[in-house]
Amino acid sequence: MSENQDIHEENANLQEENIQNPETESNENVTAAPSAEELLAEERDRYVRLFAEFENYKKRTTKEKMEFFQYANQDMMISMLAILDDFERALKEIAKTGNEADLQGVELIYQKFKGKLTEKGLKAMEVKPGDSFDVDFHEAITQIPAPSEYLKGKIVDVIETGYTLHDKVIRFAKVVTGN
Repeated sequence: MSENQDIHEENANLQEENIQNPETESNENVTAAPSAEELLAEERDRYVRLFAEFENYKKRTTKEKMEFFQYANQDMMISMLAILDDFERALKEIAKTGNEADLQGVELIYQKFKGKLTEKGLKAMEVKPGDSFDVDFHEAITQIPAPSEYLKGKIVDVIETGYTLHDKVIRFAKVVTGN
């Protein structure tokens, strides 16, 4: 029993020492707490970054909304291009027959329709024979032997007009190139 008493006394003494001097356990694991200034600087930096990130988010979403509204009617515009092409073909056919009154009436409707589409941002591409072929704006339907050396690799004929909607190509100009 005396051994048990000795062990209990030793444990009691060790506990008293730990209570009186808690630093004796491990001085290596204790680190200095950051000062209030360091915490403030860290929180300020975090706030500034979060604010900047939020501002970028607002700008990005505003830009996406503007683009959405700008190109929301793109499908409708593309479907209207077929009607515009039909008007152009009708004008050519009426001009062949020589009926001036019919030609003026159809041309008036054509100009009004084209004007409304232009108000909404539609613009015809200016492509003419002799222009350089550009894959960003033109679609080559076929190649023919160039009538002259100058037209090699260039546009020889325009089959279908190309269109842009607010500087975005919605229909490539269909062209014939010379080889």
